[in-house]
Amino acid sequence: MPGVVVIGAGQAGASVVAKLRAEGFEGKITLIGEEPVPPYQRPPLSKKYLLGEMALERLFLRPERFYPEADIDLRLNTAVTGIDRAAKEVVMGDERLGYEHLVLATGSRPRRLPAAIGGDLGGVHVVRTLADVDAMAPGFVAGARVLIVGGGYIGLEAAAVAASRGMQVVLVEMADRILQRVAARETSDYFRALHTRHGVDIREGIGLERLLGAGQVSGARLSDGSDLMVDMVIVGVGIAPDTALAEAAGLAIDNGIAVDAMGRTSDPAIWAVGDCASFPHEGGRLRLESVPNAIDMGDCVAGNIMGKEVAYVPRPWFWSDQYDVKLQIAGLNTGYDRIVTRSTGDEGAVSFWYFKGAQLLAVDAMNDPRAYMVGKRLIDAGKTADPDLVGDAGVDLKGLLKS
Repeated sequence: MPGVVVIGAGQAGASVVAKLRAEGFEGKITLIGEEPVPPYQRPPLSKKYLLGEMALERLFLRPERFYPEADIDLRLNTAVTGIDRAAKEVVMGDERLGYEHLVLATGSRPRRLPAAIGGDLGGVHVVRTLADVDAMAPGFVAGARVLIVGGGYIGLEAAAVAASRGMQVVLVEMADRILQRVAARETSDYFRALHTRHGVDIREGIGLERLLGAGQVSGARLSDGSDLMVDMVIVGVGIAPDTALAEAAGLAIDNGIAVDAMGRTSDPAIWAVGDCASFPHEGGRLRLESVPNAIDMGDCVAGNIMGKEVAYVPRPWFWSDQYDVKLQIAGLNTGYDRIVTRSTGDEGAVSFWYFKGAQLLAVDAMNDPRAYMVGKRLIDAGKTADPDLVGDAGVDLKGLLKS
């Protein structure tokens, strides 16, 4: 009997299959992944794993034995080449696999530099998969020269690891400031100062014209006309939802695979979860690139496959580790018109609170877990906080939860 087939063995796909079994689903479950290893955590790849502080097995979301013990057919190193919606079959080369429910958890693909400007040279890396990080790890040696292209969180995390290894790090960001797309100027200023203290050469408002080298990257020409000698390049210029299979199958696409509030695509037998999926949110559509979204949406869709019919309600949160700083983000800052700064007096501990009018939207907390916790609870409950009280370091934040 056809059961549930999940394409994509990342965090979202792994969450779906585990939740199905936990909820008592007794049918056949197949989890298909392109990579040769079982589902694993991605965030530590560019941090503890790259630094050699985390073994491969500790990356795995569950022990390898979990899948056979849970009667989940985990197919690794397997590429899905198509979806036959009429026959309700997944196509894998010459093999076809029937499904009653199909879940697309295809995630995202990193944006790469065009080959025309040297993006295909050796020594040019992206940070997405275990193979990506394994390929760049040998180059992380003291004194090596690395160019980071892109000043988002991925680029900054890579810069932190490289600087911690004693490498010579230059980071270029074409926008006016690092983190411009995702954070307030105050957060950008905080992380610029942090990286500068660790010896990272951050160049804002400067792009990459082209990479130089014959086969292997050896240099870079920047948009201001300057040339750099480099030993390796790490590209962190964003990711794009992997919608290729969905598009080829004729499913609706809108900033990712469009799903309804339950997680269904335009085909009622097909669902989508995680990075690749956009869902209804406040009169528009939202797509979240985060581990919590992958887990929560995966759990929700698993329940809906079981007939629960529960709408997915996101409670966004994110984090980033750089040097000895843990950034925790609660909420979404879209549309903010005011920033309130709160400092505890502890070295490096500060939080920035995003408001739109009187409504609290989001909090960026650096080494301040209390601010993050209080902000997240307020945002999740749809509440706000008095900006004057937030900015007063003498006010106990927990008191804001009682109002």
